[in-house]
Amino acid sequence: MKFTFNKPVAAVVACGLAMISLGAVAGTASADPVGTPTQRTLAGVGSDTTYNVLNGLSEVVTIGGVKQIASYDPIPSTSLISPKAAANCQNLTRPNGSGAGRTALINSLTPGNAIEGCYDFGRSSSLTLTAVATATGGLTYIPFGVDAFTYAVAKDSAIPRDLSLNDVKSIYRCEVPEYQPYIPQSGSGTRSYWLAQMGITETQVLNTYTCIKDVKNGSIIQEHDGRVLTKSNEIAPFSIANYVAQGAGVQTDLRGIADLGNMDAKSSLNPTTTSTLKRDIYNVIPTSKLAVAPWSTVFVGGSSLVCTNTETITKYGFGLNASCGSTTNQTPLS
Repeated sequence: MKFTFNKPVAAVVACGLAMISLGAVAGTASADPVGTPTQRTLAGVGSDTTYNVLNGLSEVVTIGGVKQIASYDPIPSTSLISPKAAANCQNLTRPNGSGAGRTALINSLTPGNAIEGCYDFGRSSSLTLTAVATATGGLTYIPFGVDAFTYAVAKDSAIPRDLSLNDVKSIYRCEVPEYQPYIPQSGSGTRSYWLAQMGITETQVLNTYTCIKDVKNGSIIQEHDGRVLTKSNEIAPFSIANYVAQGAGVQTDLRGIADLGNMDAKSSLNPTTTSTLKRDIYNVIPTSKLAVAPWSTVFVGGSSLVCTNTETITKYGFGLNASCGSTTNQTPLS
């Protein structure tokens, strides 16, 4: 695969600045629950892609004037969390990523587990409908927004800002040896989604496409953190919603010198209508709680408190989901 090298495309950057200025909002949502109550009815962990929008929703989703959602950030790993008052829920390690959030929720639903009862929902940027133990009662993945994806490079990168999906696949299949492709940490929903779009398995990352790295300078690659891109040959996946929200000041700006590229000649800053790569984002709740308040009130159905807070969802760069609140995605039991 041969690429035409080019300098950064000013139009892409200008378009990005225009989009960001339109969505600019003063201040960012707080990390972890703030105000009263700090320990809330619905404690959730997981996806790095959606923790900021859940922080935003946690401030506006109330029942009888009481905040219901306690969404805990996936990082920093050195900061422990205490999601419930119970002794077994004190000083827990933060689950980092969709997979880790799913595991934490499953463990919380498992009788006799060390963290039984500590979590009430999970954040997920990927749909994982593999079977779970019967004792857990199962999980339901409830969509609430749409995210779009493209690739990011450093502002001074030699990598073209306009590539086809097949071009990006070639880079991730190590067919362009002068480029360095990165993916996020293990357990990340973004990692699993991106690899699936590249047509690459985890086994192939280890044994075949060994140019792909998830560590740089001894540190894991955290998703949607453009500060990892410091060299002109580096490339990484990036959530368009997160890029726009970071630029708007809605959430902490981790873009560094990262620019988004356009994929298949479609604007990287128009995520829900034209992007080649789009995915649903989910809140994951126990299937046994679908008809139980406050899970049902907050998450279930198009009239749920999450789904009707459309302004908050779009403020964080996500598109609205026509299936918001749907309960059709349920894990089988084993």
